[in-house]
Amino acid sequence: MDRDSDQEDDSTSILLERREQLTDSLLQSPYDLILYLERAQVHADLGYPDLAAGDSYRALLLCDELADESFEYHEPALETLKARLEEGYPSILRKRETANANGDVTFGVEHMDIDCADEPILKVPKKAALRCYQNLSLSLLLCGCLKSAYEFCSRGLQAAPEDEDLNQVKDYIFNMAKRRLKVEEVDISELPDQGLVRREVYPWNDHEPDRHTKESLNFLNKQLQFVAPKCEVRSVDLPTLVESTIVPDEDGNIPTNKQLGLFARDDISPGETVLEEISVLTVNNRLKDSLCDVCSAPLPPLGEQSTVVGCPDCDDTMFCNEQCLELAQRTYHPAVCEKEVDAISKDPDPKESPNALYLLLLSRSLAMSATQEKHPLDLNEVKFIWGDFLPSASNAVPISHKAGPPPVWTLPFTFASNISTPLHILEKMDIDIFSTLASYDLWIFNTLYAKFRGTASARVDKQSGKPEVAAVHPLWCLANHDCDPNVQWEWGGRMKLWCREERVGGRKGGVKKGEEILNHYCDISLPVQDRREWAEGSLGGWCMCERCRKESGEMEGWEGDDKKKSKKDEYVDGIDGNGNIARLDGHIDPLEDLEDDDFERDAKHMGGMSGSREGADVRVGGDVALARDTDDMSIDEDE
Repeated sequence: MDRDSDQEDDSTSILLERREQLTDSLLQSPYDLILYLERAQVHADLGYPDLAAGDSYRALLLCDELADESFEYHEPALETLKARLEEGYPSILRKRETANANGDVTFGVEHMDIDCADEPILKVPKKAALRCYQNLSLSLLLCGCLKSAYEFCSRGLQAAPEDEDLNQVKDYIFNMAKRRLKVEEVDISELPDQGLVRREVYPWNDHEPDRHTKESLNFLNKQLQFVAPKCEVRSVDLPTLVESTIVPDEDGNIPTNKQLGLFARDDISPGETVLEEISVLTVNNRLKDSLCDVCSAPLPPLGEQSTVVGCPDCDDTMFCNEQCLELAQRTYHPAVCEKEVDAISKDPDPKESPNALYLLLLSRSLAMSATQEKHPLDLNEVKFIWGDFLPSASNAVPISHKAGPPPVWTLPFTFASNISTPLHILEKMDIDIFSTLASYDLWIFNTLYAKFRGTASARVDKQSGKPEVAAVHPLWCLANHDCDPNVQWEWGGRMKLWCREERVGGRKGGVKKGEEILNHYCDISLPVQDRREWAEGSLGGWCMCERCRKESGEMEGWEGDDKKKSKKDEYVDGIDGNGNIARLDGHIDPLEDLEDDDFERDAKHMGGMSGSREGADVRVGGDVALARDTDDMSIDEDE
């Protein structure tokens, strides 16, 4: 390892230690806006502009609290600020310095010197608010959220029109917008706001389990007994997928990585149910629609024999039956009952439908956490699911001037979906967003989103063709993809897997004891190249199942059906949902239309959530490469 790498590692270790100290201080003093600004700077130095934006936004909210005596947290925020100022004027408000591994300042706001020995205390929040605007505009710019960056930049310039840093960021925003939109003049209303951030198990995340330990497998198998009594979870080696054909080594082996899979404990007959799972981590984006609040199945018709029941404490939350009501009361509903949370992200603009569903999944998980008094990442429905995490080192922004290109980040991110709206939801649930930082920090929201994008499935409305229901079924998603599956599935109120009567090529169905349960997330009747291109966004590369390798000539001896269907006959019978091998990255590029003319094009570029077209699955996202140029801070979309 060279000297630059050693220095970079040392610098990272120091910054991580400083972050831990600041986080501990925030847990003891949750209304200290200065601590948030200090941690924002550390997050920025570590290469987490999204987390820097999150801290800066909380600091900005505390500035608002200080400015109005009627606000809920005015008194604790004021008392905390007075105590801080007794120690001297905070250096974070004088200038922002970012040191590299050699201790040299590489970027900062140098001109913001403040001689404030006698400055009235209530002027300090104004200085802090300006720092928040500077942080938010630059951090959101680095995430690719140009519209939100511009909005905070504009707010800052209203307070300080001559601020050099804000004016510089404003220029960066428009230059980047011109490159992304490929235009000479930028319409502010057209500024893109979908960005990408790091997708990883954060170095301080001590909630992520090793899914392959005996304890983890025992837990999953105990859960599996209730929904798939003839199955068990095992570790399995799967091909490491890339966006091209993998060349085997001289022994004919291809690279693999360890994941989880479902295996038959006993023989399973054709047509026999393999798994039937209901998940409370199910949401719909239809306001006041006739869907069960737990499972989102259509409510049974009303009548004397109807099983439909409502919540006894709120007027408009309905359930299929007493079982769903009891499940809701035990797992999530008390946290949102009569809290006016239901309307948030419901009936969204069609283009925002996929984003809204992910946000609703996050909202449901927060309600589950509050009701069960459990950390969101420790929920049974979340803890063991796959998140397509990359190693922190591969996500890190290099400090050395000798380093290669910066990394490509893969977790879709917006200010509204990841920062402001989740905090708004928590406030609606009467949760103090400052004192509960340990459970509701931004990195926790990001981790949940990564897991949802790795495993969520969706059902589309038959009339509009837009996604309306989304769910995470943590046990169903353990079944791996294969283009010669031995099971098929459907999702109503419950996710159901059953053994196929017939395999590809006309072979008789059935699963023998010890064989792996093989699900499918693309239209398996298409030719190999079409299947690979179609599922590339969900699998993270070309499918390397035995059927695909044989049909492509990479193996010998396949006699399967390779007939291409006409476009009018095409349907998607399950793209993704797999928590083990699918790479569900990319920014949200909603399916604007599922009509036949666009369906093949949209499906090819999918990445994010699986969904169904009258019971079949479709994707609601697309991959975008984020190219950061160190000279002009450009972000380009990969066409």
